Parts: sequence; structure tokens; C-alpha cells
Amino acid sequence: MNKFTVKDGTEIYFKDLGTGQPIFFHHGWPLTSDDWDAQMMFFLEKGFRVIAHDRRGHGRSTQTFKGNDMDTYAADVAELVEFLDLKNTIHIGHSTGGGEAIRYAAKFGKDRVAKVVLVSAITPYMIQNENNPDGVPLAVFDDIRFNTKHHRAQFYQDITFPFFGYNREGADVKKGIQDNWWRQGMMGGIKAQYDCIKVFSETDFTDDLKTVDIPVLVLHGDDDQIVPYATTAVKAAELLKNGKLIIYPGFPHGMPTTEAETINKDILEFINSY
Repeated sequence: MNKFTVKDGTEIYFKDLGTGQPIFFHHGWPLTSDDWDAQMMFFLEKGFRVIAHDRRGHGRSTQTFKGNDMDTYAADVAELVEFLDLKNTIHIGHSTGGGEAIRYAAKFGKDRVAKVVLVSAITPYMIQNENNPDGVPLAVFDDIRFNTKHHRAQFYQDITFPFFGYNREGADVKKGIQDNWWRQGMMGGIKAQYDCIKVFSETDFTDDLKTVDIPVLVLHGDDDQIVPYATTAVKAAELLKNGKLIIYPGFPHGMPTTEAETINKDILEFINSY
């Protein structure tokens, strides 16, 4: 297993396959690098070098008690990127990983990042308040916190229905996909995953989005029941200096898995178009 130890002693598990221009994948909560299987195989076969890590506290990385915050997540990525000496890299983030990708690009990625892709991302800000009236009420995240803390095993099965749109009439429910989500979630540490709920819901990425001037592709489904597109993707695209927005009718939050063929094609086109 590939593991790299960052400066505070946390071990970060990572995958590194192939050669060519690097693509670095950032997974969502509470998952692992395994959630990128469909993308890593696709881009590996297209001649890219593909890298994905398990965020601290998640998957096969150290189940951390401290450092479960967005700045530390991004700093971990920076240390791993420097260790691997990745340059001219495309960073692709899903959900919480989208926040991590744009924070890394803004704070650490100068001269190393070529492009960023935000997929179903939490950017710029999730919480409903007077400045973000279309956001998600804090009570929703309090409920996620409660269920993660007290009923994690059952909750991680239940959440797969809205995550993949499997609660919609006529949905083609794939139990293997649900089981794989649950497997990834239960691999991680409960404390780190609990802390990460605050990270993905309350971190403001407005300045990060405004800062980056590299090309950024924003992809989101309009039936995303986890991260509503109107208060995230649409606003993120407006803040970017060099952004492109694609909204997919009917696609769910977990569209990198359920709609991999479409997502992969559009990402590849974006990579090759500049």
C-alpha cells in the first residue's frame, strides 16, 4: 500500500497509476479514493497519470482526532503533491472534495495546477443565512451530525437513496453501488467524519473561487438532493474568473458513479479544449 506521512505524523493512503499528465482526484464525505474507480480507469486508459488519496480520517488513512478542517485537508494534499512532484496537474473534486480541490489550488497550487473540475461540489457555501438565503438550513446538517454520531451504520445505508437518486420513481437501484458506498464510509473514523460535516457545510470558499484564474469546470445535476445546484454550482461559476458551467437535467449527487460515461466525456473534452 502507498502511504505518505505528512508533517503532523498522519499517514495518507494514496493510489498512483500510469504516466502522462497527472490528474489528482479528491473524494467526497465520508468516502475514499475508491469512489473514483470509474474515472481513474477511464483516464488511465486515455494516457493520463491518475492519483487519488484517502483524506485524513477517511478510508485507509490515519483515523485522526485533530486536523479535520479544510485548511489541513488542503495542506495534506500540498505535501503529497510535492512528494510526488506533480506539475501541470488537473485537480478534480467531488462534493467535499471540490472544496478541497479549490482550496488547494488557491492556497498551495501556484505553478502546479493546470485546471480544476468541481463535480457536485459544496462551493462556495452551503449554510442558509441572511447572506445566503437559498442555502441549506443548519438543522439539516445537525441531523446528519446526530445520525453519524448515533446511528452511523444504518444512516450510511439510508443516505445512499437520496445520494444516488434511488428514491425517485422508476429509479434503477443498484445494491452493489449502495453497498460500496456503505463499505467506504464505514472504513473511516467516526470522529473525523463527524468533524467533516462542519467542514463541508460551514466552510466558505468564496475567496478561493475568486482567487483562481486557471480554467475551472463546474458540473452539477439539477436533481442533486445533497448539494442543491442553485446555491452552489451556479454561484460558484459566477465567482470564477475562467469558469464553465454544465447543469445536467435529472442527475443526482452521486453522478460520477451513476452517470460516469457522461461525466468522463465532458471532463476529457474540458481537459483537451484549452
